[in-house]
Amino acid sequence: MINHRSQMIRPMPDIHVTLQKYFGYGTFRDGQQQVIEHLLNGQSAAAVFPTGGGKSLCYQLPALILDGLTLVVSPLIALMKDQIDALQAKGIRAARLDSSLSLEEYREVVEDMRNGTLKLLYVAPERFNNERFRAALEQIEISLFAVDEAHCISEWGHNFRPDYLKLVQFARACDAKRLLALTATATRDVLQDICRQFEIAPGCAVNTGFYRPNLTLRTTVASATERDRLLLQILSANHSASHKGPAIVYVTLQKTAETVAAFLQQNNIDARHYHAGLKDEQRNEVQDWFIQSDSSVVVATIAFGMGIDKSNIRGVYHYNLPKSLENYSQEIGRAGRDGEPATCHLLACADDLTPLENFIYGDTPAASALSRFVECVFPAENEFDISLFELARQCDIRPLVLRTLLTQLELQAYLKGGTPFYASYQFKPLKSSQEILSGFNEERRDFIGNIFRFAEKARTWFQIDLDQAALALQQPRERLVRALDYLAEQNMLEVKVAGVRNRYTVLKRPPSTSDLAEVLFNAALEREQRELQRLQQVIDWVSLDACQSSALTARFEQALDEDCGHCSWCENKQAVLMSPRNQTSPADSVIDAARALQQAHPQVLSSSVELARVLCGLSSPAISQAKLQREPLFGRCESISYQQVLDALSGH
Repeated sequence: MINHRSQMIRPMPDIHVTLQKYFGYGTFRDGQQQVIEHLLNGQSAAAVFPTGGGKSLCYQLPALILDGLTLVVSPLIALMKDQIDALQAKGIRAARLDSSLSLEEYREVVEDMRNGTLKLLYVAPERFNNERFRAALEQIEISLFAVDEAHCISEWGHNFRPDYLKLVQFARACDAKRLLALTATATRDVLQDICRQFEIAPGCAVNTGFYRPNLTLRTTVASATERDRLLLQILSANHSASHKGPAIVYVTLQKTAETVAAFLQQNNIDARHYHAGLKDEQRNEVQDWFIQSDSSVVVATIAFGMGIDKSNIRGVYHYNLPKSLENYSQEIGRAGRDGEPATCHLLACADDLTPLENFIYGDTPAASALSRFVECVFPAENEFDISLFELARQCDIRPLVLRTLLTQLELQAYLKGGTPFYASYQFKPLKSSQEILSGFNEERRDFIGNIFRFAEKARTWFQIDLDQAALALQQPRERLVRALDYLAEQNMLEVKVAGVRNRYTVLKRPPSTSDLAEVLFNAALEREQRELQRLQQVIDWVSLDACQSSALTARFEQALDEDCGHCSWCENKQAVLMSPRNQTSPADSVIDAARALQQAHPQVLSSSVELARVLCGLSSPAISQAKLQREPLFGRCESISYQQVLDALSGH
C-alpha cells in the first residue's frame, strides 16, 4: 500500500498565494483546488479533466509546497519539454531524464536530484526499467508520484501500455508519500480500474466532465476521391474567417501525411507533415514551427499534439476516421484551449475502416507464435533473463504485444519480474587510477580498485561483467552500478551501457503449456474484438440521429442536460449517412505470387496468417528480419480487408 502517513503537521500554506505568485492566476479552474487539497492532506488522488483543463497544475503547485521531489511519469516528450521550459522561466527547478540528454546534462540532473535542489523530475514510464535510474532513486524522498495519461494502466482503456501496470509497484519501492493519476479520457470502468490499482479512495477522484462548449463538432461524408478538395475548401474558408489560426489535420498513415501536406502546400496553405518515421530533429523542427506560428497547419499521425501547450489552435480536422471515440475526444481536445471558438471537422469515409482494422489484426499474434512464446518463458531453470528484442524476433510477436503478454503472466502469478539490467557495461577512465582512488577512504578505495581489476581493457574502453564481479566481491550488483554511476557523475569515468535484459523468476508452471498458449490466444482474440468494437462505436456515433456532443460526453459519464446546438446534428437535425465501403478481393495473380513468395521463405511465412500480413503491409519482427518489406508484394493489398485477404489465401 502507498504510504499515506505524511499527514500535514504544519499549517497548510495558502495555496491561492502560491497560485498567484508562481502561476499568475487569481482563481483555480474547476476541480483543481479539490485535487490539490487531497494531495496536501496526504491522500492519493485522481484528476479526470478535459484536455486543456489544467491537470498539470495539480502536481506543479503541490511540488512547490511539499518537501522532497515530485516525480512526474508521462509518455509525452513534448509535454515534458514544454512544461520544463515554462517552469524554469518561473524560477522553478524542473528537469527531465530521457535518451536525448547528453552525458553532462544527465549528470547535472542526477546531482540536482540527489542534493535536493530539484522540485520536479519528468520521466517516461520505461525509465523505471533502467537499473541505473532505479539505483539513483534510492535515498531520494518522493513526496508526490504523479502519473499522466493514467488511462494507459487499464486494459479496458483505449491505449493500454503494459509498462503502466508496474508503476504502483515502483511507487511503493520509492516509498512515495502520495500518488496522483491524471487523464482526460476515462470511462466509468477505466476510472474505477485506475482508482483500484492506484489505491485511490472514491471520494478523492475528481471528474470535471468532458464537454467543451466552445468546440463545434462537424461531420461531412467524403469519398476517398473528393476528400482532398473538401479539406482544402474547409481550411480555406476557416483561414479566411475571423477565427482563423493554427490547425491540425489528423491522418492514419505516414504516407498520407506527406501527400496531403504536399497537396495543401501546392494550394497555398502553409502546411507541413509530421509522423513517427521522421528523424528526431525533423519532428522537433516541425513542432517548434507550429508552436511559434499563428497560421500553420500540421498534417500528422496521432503522435502529434500529445502534450503540446498551444492554446490558440482554431481547428482540428480528421482526414481519416479516428480509431476510437476516446482517441477522437483526446485529439479534438487540442483545439480552442484558450476558450475561444474552434472547429473540429471529421471527413467520414467508410473505406478508412480497412487500414484501421488491419492494424488491429496485425497486433494479434498467431497461435503458433504464442506456443513458441510459452515454451521460451518457461525454461528448465526457475530464474532466467531474456532480451525482449531477441524474444520478439524468435517468437515473431510485436514488442508491445510481447510486453503485454509477459505482464499478463506476472499478474496471473506465473512469473515475477526483476529489475532489468544491462548486459554490457563499459567505461573509459578520464583520470588515472591513482587520481581516482586517492579521493576515497580505505574501504571504498579497495572496493573501487577491485572493480577496476575485474575489467578487461580493449583499445580504449574497459569491459566488465558486473554479475561475475559482484559474485567474486560478494557485493550486490546494485552497489557496483551505483559506484560506476558516481564515478561518471564526478567526471572520473565515461560509462556506456548496452543490451537490456529482463530478469524473471518462475513462480509456478502451467500444467499444460499448450493450454496456456490457447488461453493467451483467446485473450488476444478478445482484445481484437474490443478494438474492433471501438471502431464500430465511431461509425455509430458519426451516423447518430441525435446530438453528437451529448452522446460523446455521455460516454464519459457526463451527459448534457440539453442538446449542444453546435454539432452537425443540431445544425441540420438529421443523421449523417455514410456510404458502404468498397469491398474487393485480391486478384488471383497476386495470390499466386504470394504463394511463390511463401515457398521462398517457408520459415517466416509458415502459414496464411503471416502471408496475409505481408500482403496487407503489416510488419512483424520476423518479416522485418527477412527484409520482406522490400518485396513488391508487401502492402500490395493494403486497401483490402485483412480478413478478405486471409479468406482468399485460405481458398487457394
